[in-house]
Amino acid sequence: MKIYIIWLIGVILWNFGYPEAAPLLDVIAAILLSLLSMALKKYISI
Repeated sequence: MKIYIIWLIGVILWNFGYPEAAPLLDVIAAILLSLLSMALKKYISI
């Protein structure tokens, strides 16, 4: 649940911090946040 909350905060910060971002940048941000959440899952489970 912690990882989901971190991911959600990242999405909220991106959307409100950069509302004028192009759709391509939104997709790139989503991919990066997904990779971050996968890395956190590996780090936290160890």
